[in-house]
This record gives sequence, structure tokens and C-alpha cells, in this order.
Amino acid sequence: MSGSRGLKRRSGQPERMDDFSTGGEPLREALRHLRRLNRLFGASGPIIYGINQLWKQAGRPDTLTVLDVGCGCGDINLRVLKWAERRGVKLNVVLTDVTEEAEAEAAMLFRNERRATFRKLDLFALEDGQADIVTASQLAHHFAEERLPDVVKRMLSASRLGVVLSDIHRHRLAWAAVWLAVRLLSRNRYIRHDGPLSVAKGFRAGDWRRLAERVEPDKLAYRWRPLFRYAVIVRRQEAEDDANGL
Repeated sequence: MSGSRGLKRRSGQPERMDDFSTGGEPLREALRHLRRLNRLFGASGPIIYGINQLWKQAGRPDTLTVLDVGCGCGDINLRVLKWAERRGVKLNVVLTDVTEEAEAEAAMLFRNERRATFRKLDLFALEDGQADIVTASQLAHHFAEERLPDVVKRMLSASRLGVVLSDIHRHRLAWAAVWLAVRLLSRNRYIRHDGPLSVAKGFRAGDWRRLAERVEPDKLAYRWRPLFRYAVIVRRQEAEDDANGL
């Protein structure tokens, strides 16, 4: 990949939004401001792309369950629900996160939506086969590279069809755009600190290739998507066999 040779991936220190000893109203405000940034930078696009790919590979089923890990307020799933409506899919979304602030914001955002439920749950507490598709948006960069295989394997075990990850392309232009956007749109200390840092902790193609070698070399595929994001799809072998009538 071109550019950003001087922007090295940082994985040793936790981000402020990873520190659950603090929170309260500043964290709730950060989640609301993050919704604005997600709309601006098209955060839902890679997730919808990946879900659509797995759905088609599974034979376009009429019903689907999606579990979103580390959902925050879950705003990306509003567009996932619209995707399902356009295709006539009966979709249920399970939102999961570990903070009370995320639970409160999700409750507000989805108060009139019966297709979405929230569970306060850590990803390593997921049950096997808990959902058709397990998704995570901008979660992978919170983990050090050596832990990512365990994260993906746990999500894969919790899925029946596969996993969709969306995360940030580590690039100078992306860093500059986020740095400027957070200063124009928010004074929240979480957002101002975590926004640019998330880009610095993002990924390039080589990072996904190394992950594939340690997880599912023939089942993990990644694709660059606008704006400076990656969609990563990890298929389950059983789901592929079922789709092929084996």
C-alpha cells in the first residue's frame, strides 16, 4: 500500500475509551459524537458489504441474526436493518458491549426498534453458534496484534455463517482527516484523543495477511472500502458446504 510509511501501528497502550474505570456522561457524549463521525466517514459501508457477501454465499436466507461485538451505541446497525428491509430479510440484531454507557445510549437509539436487543457481554463470553453473522466495527485495532487471532477465533466460533470486521486503513490522509474532523465536530476529550489514535492503530494489507495465516488462510478475505477502511470477511467451512449442498 502506498503512503503513511511514517505512521506506525501503535498497540501497546490502551485508548481512553478502553479505560472502564472512568466514564459517565463524558463517555455517553463521546458515543453520541462518534455516531456523527461514523456517518461522516461511512463506517457502516464495510459492515454491510461483508454481511451482504456472507448472506449471498449462504443462499440468501429469509431470516438472519447479526451479533455486533463492541457495538457502542449500535448506530451502524440502523443501516444494517435498512439493508435487510430492502432485501426482504427478517433480521434480528443483538448489540453487545461491556459498558453501561453503551447500554444506555443503545436503549435510547433503538427504543422504538423491536428487531434490536442489547446484551452487556464481553466477546470472550460469546456462546458457540450464537448468531448467523458476528460483526465488529472498529474493534480490532483495540487489540495488540498477538491477541487478534484469539479474538477472531472466538467470534468465528460464535457464528454460524462467518465474521465481518471493519477497521481503519492506517494512512496519513486518514489521520489528517480524522484529526481535523474531531476538532471541528467535538470538544469531547475521549473523541479528541481516540480519533487520531485509532487511525495510528489501524491496519494495512500486510496486517490482514498475517492475521489470515494465523486464523483461516483460505477463509479470510479483506477488501479496501471507502473511506480509508477495510472490510474483512472470515467464512465458516460448514456454511460454505451447506450453501454448496454438501
